[in-house]
Amino acid sequence: MKELVNKPKSLSIIERKWWHAATVYQIYPRSFCDSNGDGIGDLPGIIGRLDYLQSLGVTVLWLSPIYKSPMDDNGYDISDYQNIADEFGTLADFDKLVAEARQRGIGILLDLVVNHTSDEHPWFVESRSSRESRLRNFYIWRPPSADGGPPSDLTSSFGGSAWTLDPGTGEYYLHLFSKRQPDLNWKNPEVRSEIYRMMNWWLDRGIAGFRMDVIDLIGKEVDAGITADGPHLHDYLQEMNRETFGEWDVLTVGEAWSATPDSALLYSGRDRRELSMVFQFEHVTQSWDETHGKWRPKPVDLVKLKAVLGKWQHALAEDGWNSLFWGNHDLPRAVSRYGDASGYHVESAKMLATVLHLMKGTPFIYQGEEIGMTNVSFTSLDQYKDIETLNIHRLHVEAGLSTEDFIRGANESGRDNARTPMQWSADPHGGFTTGSPWIEVNPNYATLNAASQVSDDRSIWAHYRELVSLRKQHPVIVYGRYQAWLDHHPDVFVYTRALDEEELLVIANFTPRTITIELPDELHRRGRPLISNYSPVEEVGETLGLAPYEAFALLSSRLAP
Repeated sequence: MKELVNKPKSLSIIERKWWHAATVYQIYPRSFCDSNGDGIGDLPGIIGRLDYLQSLGVTVLWLSPIYKSPMDDNGYDISDYQNIADEFGTLADFDKLVAEARQRGIGILLDLVVNHTSDEHPWFVESRSSRESRLRNFYIWRPPSADGGPPSDLTSSFGGSAWTLDPGTGEYYLHLFSKRQPDLNWKNPEVRSEIYRMMNWWLDRGIAGFRMDVIDLIGKEVDAGITADGPHLHDYLQEMNRETFGEWDVLTVGEAWSATPDSALLYSGRDRRELSMVFQFEHVTQSWDETHGKWRPKPVDLVKLKAVLGKWQHALAEDGWNSLFWGNHDLPRAVSRYGDASGYHVESAKMLATVLHLMKGTPFIYQGEEIGMTNVSFTSLDQYKDIETLNIHRLHVEAGLSTEDFIRGANESGRDNARTPMQWSADPHGGFTTGSPWIEVNPNYATLNAASQVSDDRSIWAHYRELVSLRKQHPVIVYGRYQAWLDHHPDVFVYTRALDEEELLVIANFTPRTITIELPDELHRRGRPLISNYSPVEEVGETLGLAPYEAFALLSSRLAP
């Protein structure tokens, strides 16, 4: 077996893997660090920040797509899987990144986008050249319906029909996203073979694995109206495992918006030979509006949020594995969505980190989250760059949502919130670039930036660093059994993690108020304060007072009287 990282010995029901104790840091390359002043982040910029990432303690970097692309969807529309987009650098830059990261104990996780390609990919250019093209069946083509319109009423996630007519051949091609992102036909074994060949080419370059974009869509059955979780999805993933990464000790994460606790075990069960874990989004979507979705989000209901997170903790307790995240490149900033970015910014950011990182699973930090970056407050549609936001705006306004309400929703949940440049310092443009950034920097960079936090032991950054370190030190954090307490309490999140003789108690106040709670006898204890965002807590009794957004973890012996 080819190994990138030494694996810990097997000590429990779940076979122990190196990535169980890892913390992953997601980089959105376009917005991370610009080395040449063109306003776009790049690979040399990432290399220049590796010491920062090593100091934070993360051991895996997930890069959003860096492949050659016309950038209709910021790189999720790939025109060449085996080359680097010019604005990001070269293959030599990538190889240097892999080598430099490896020297710091960090692996590189590539974003694998194989549900669709760009319409500029040579496969699609050839496929659309004629109905008799040798690559016609690489994509999903259908004749018009009887009235000359689209073959079905399938809709795109970016708005409108999922079918676009190609005038040259008189047929429609499928695109579940932008019309410039035609869907590949995974039923074609030649398509699968080409994808596996490409994946092995990257594995041979020394990467630590793949994050797989909308992987639950590759088994679609278009004529049956099935887009997610098609009947052959898991056949394809098992074949992919056999043909590519199955003999490598790497991390594979599938993005699956349709995932349920049951299907997560299909993806990540120990005997399934598919993936390491999946990203599921039930904790995200449970607060979306029934009609307007994320564009008119509802206030976070802590009781419901706890129920969802707890359900997943229990479902994958003895098989499979959880991914843990508050945000990513598609989601709003965590402290703005779940915390209090204006009143208790530092306290609530630390609280959210504490709750997430001490659960069972592999935590993911989205760039800037470790310094508490916040949502933006754009006032005009012209400030948005995201294709989804711009396309969906028209549809929602037609459905009765005013432009003002839409912008309010976009400022709460739009993808551009996560894509404003990383705030490195108080220098112009947050130290991200010496040129003009491709998207505006959040104006709060002058006071909210990495330079002001890395030397401050009380900063959000220092809190994240401590959490990353604790996961490496304490097996109870990685493998301990999860149990929730006070499930129906509307203000606090309380859970324990237990492994052998150790038990970790985590308590968090999700409100901007000082509160007092009553705790059951089972939680009364003295112990070692592991981490807190106020003063260390050494003892918990019948009643407990909590400051606004206070969170702490107490490590104790289960054998103590």
